Order: sequence, then structure tokens, then C-alpha cells
Amino acid sequence: MPDFSTSIDIDAAPDVVFDYLVTPQGVTAWMGEHAVLDARQGGRFDVDIAGSPIRGEYLEVERPRRVVVSWGVLGSDDLPPGASRVTFELREIVGGTRVELTHTGLPDARLAGHRYGWAHFLPRLRAAGSGHPLGQDDWRPLSPSTSDTSRQGTGIA
Repeated sequence: MPDFSTSIDIDAAPDVVFDYLVTPQGVTAWMGEHAVLDARQGGRFDVDIAGSPIRGEYLEVERPRRVVVSWGVLGSDDLPPGASRVTFELREIVGGTRVELTHTGLPDARLAGHRYGWAHFLPRLRAAGSGHPLGQDDWRPLSPSTSDTSRQGTGIA
């Protein structure tokens, strides 16, 4: 199973960025329309993204430097709830925070779609975390079997 890694820099302190990973209003500011979160080890991580019910749990929550969640899609045979893992490492840098994202445990057929998704959502996290208002998000996922490299972007879910 392939892994995916990327990073972004955000003009905000790690404490500010951290809240965009652990609160419903924070997560839905940049990714998803609805979230039910319990940001503690073993707590619920449910985010609905463009009609896809992402389900998992918080595996690690270390304020303000690390968040790890299990990740999968409700009703999916190849990526069921909790089947993969997303790690957000937050490191203080001059002028803000570097977020290093690693998504592990993805089936080969899901890598392109997640790379495409993360390429869309991480810039939204950068904008939201930096205090820029975001408009309505009309993003739609690639189908699991899509291998169209022209839409893969640089790396998201």
C-alpha cells in the first residue's frame, strides 16, 4: 500500500493551526461540510466531505504539535472506516507553522484520488489558518478507479 506525504506553511502559530484539526468548526472551515469530532485518543473522527462519509478515530492528539487519525469511507470495501492513517505534524517555523501530512495505508486504487483531494484541501487549510475567509467549496472527489494523472495535483486525500 502506498504512502503519501506533503507539507504546507501557514502564517499562524501552531496553536491556531492545531484547532483547525480538532474542532468541528475548524475542520469544516477548510474540509468537509459536517464534522463530529472528539479530539482525544480513541475519540470519534467523522467528517463528511463532498458526500463521502469519512470515519475513523483520533489515535494521537498532542497539542500543538501532532494529530493522528484513522481514516476510511463508510460503506467502502477497499477503504473501510479506520483502514488508513493520516498524520499531521505541526512545526513552528519563522512566521508560522509547517504542517507535514502523511497518509498511509491507502489501497493503490485510492492513492490518486487522495492525492487530488489533499492538493485541494491543504491550500484551504493554509488560507483558513492564516485568517482568510473561504467561499463555498465545490470540490468533488475522483472515483476510486480514476487514474487520470492530469487531476492528481501535488497531494491530498
